[in-house]
Amino acid sequence: MLHGFADTGDMWAPLAAALAPERTVVAPDLRGMGLSSHPEGGYDKKTQGRDVARVLDKLKIQRADIVAHDIGNMVAYAFAAEYRERVGRFVVMDAPLPGIGPWEEITRSPLLWHFNFRGPDVERLVAGRERIYLDRFWNELSANPKSIDEATRQHYAELYARPGAMHSAFNQFAAFARDAIDNQAFAAKGKLTMPALAIGGEKSFGAGMGDILRFVATDVTSVVIPNSGHWLMEEQPVATVAAIRNFLDNK
Repeated sequence: MLHGFADTGDMWAPLAAALAPERTVVAPDLRGMGLSSHPEGGYDKKTQGRDVARVLDKLKIQRADIVAHDIGNMVAYAFAAEYRERVGRFVVMDAPLPGIGPWEEITRSPLLWHFNFRGPDVERLVAGRERIYLDRFWNELSANPKSIDEATRQHYAELYARPGAMHSAFNQFAAFARDAIDNQAFAAKGKLTMPALAIGGEKSFGAGMGDILRFVATDVTSVVIPNSGHWLMEEQPVATVAAIRNFLDNK
């Protein structure tokens, strides 16, 4: 399970609780995020896909189903495209893939100004105000801001206030130009053929998530979660977990 920005691997708690009785669940914090270390480089998603491969190697897991959200989608695609034989089923939720399909159009959305918000002065602006910055994402990209409760906001704000955390997070976005080049090269080698599920929030990417995934995968099922924005696991955990379980169990 691969998380995105403003979350860590902790976001998967509802899904992990549902799957753990029958499956091995691996929910790491991505490079530079959560409780992971903060190297200066390697934030391109191809490198992070290889991080995932090393985690699975260490755990002696050769093949896995992948579930991802937000930036996790980008890491998941890089992993799946480079290690196709290691992926059983593939789930991505509510975020685009750099360089794929309508990427350039998507990046022009005013809501996505944060893609290019970074640098030393930006880091000074955000330092000590991480909660304010993160509240913007939860408030503006959700269907109902109240669905992201105070305990959740406080939990992630504390993690992103750790030394080096925001610098690393900004580097995730800074790598998108490199990711676009890598993704186009992956796509040129052929589409993914494993069963894939695209989940979009009704008030966010919606059915468009399936359209994006079809640019890089042949066997795509699309699900739209009603009354949800971008934060599917926080906003509509029951419906989101049910959709994922149904897909993973449908052998």
